[in-house]
Amino acid sequence: MSQTQEVAQNGVGDALPLAGYEFPTQRLKKVLSDSGRTPLVLVACGSFSPITYLHLRIFEMALDWVRYNTEFEVVGGYLSPVGDAYKKAGLASADHRIRMCDLAVEDSSWISVDRWEPIHKEYLPTAKVLDHFDHELNEVRGGIEDYSGQKRKIKVALLAGADLIQTMSTPSKISKRRVQFWAVVLIKLSDLWAPKDLDHILGHYGAFIVEREGTDIDDALASLQQWRDNIYVIHQLVKNDVSSTRIRLFLKRDMSIRYLVPEAVIKYIEANGLYSDEGDKDKKEEKGKVAAASSSS
Repeated sequence: MSQTQEVAQNGVGDALPLAGYEFPTQRLKKVLSDSGRTPLVLVACGSFSPITYLHLRIFEMALDWVRYNTEFEVVGGYLSPVGDAYKKAGLASADHRIRMCDLAVEDSSWISVDRWEPIHKEYLPTAKVLDHFDHELNEVRGGIEDYSGQKRKIKVALLAGADLIQTMSTPSKISKRRVQFWAVVLIKLSDLWAPKDLDHILGHYGAFIVEREGTDIDDALASLQQWRDNIYVIHQLVKNDVSSTRIRLFLKRDMSIRYLVPEAVIKYIEANGLYSDEGDKDKKEEKGKVAAASSSS
């Protein structure tokens, strides 16, 4: 049975457009360095339109924090861009976002981009995406070997910003809003944070949450106490509040985004004329208003 068929039969996907898909393992550790630690893979889900240095920094912050504060050993990290089924202003095509993510992590020794989520035509809930990683890492590959040659199960966990936990803590109050997660506007929370999905994400997998200014993390965690032991809060030692929304705004205003976004990503945006349509649209609307005002005077 092919790996694609195997994934489909295990319920991780439905009608999967996965011809030619291969789970990226080139940057995944092959052997656990410390057999006394639990292997961990961090997964960040989002639009990444475009990806910024903050998206990359949360991985590095998590890597340091895990090493000094837990019994886990990070053996890999993955970016999982949302698919085109999620329609929102400023969302470049999945192909463009995948390519920008690839460029952003081309020098990383441990962060990879997984195409499984964005190549689907339908929207995939976060719980289902994490199931995919668990399947690929532990069922297909049998986990990771330690130095004795014994296979160890890899813990898969969500890596996200504190504002994501805030949305999880009050789903009934804001289920009809669209809430920004890092630079990512997610699908309706009534769909994303169904009670069973919330329990599956936080209970079965767990989450590593990087604090963000403007978010009361303690208040958010208060209503998530049943999963508190599986939620790890990482404090930013150097505050960074860059977002994809702000990057698009800078581009719309023809302002520099250098040193906020990887240089290779900036060149890709420029070469492909990405996000310029937002600015052009505003300029056309402004010209229309001026013309209308002139004709009426």
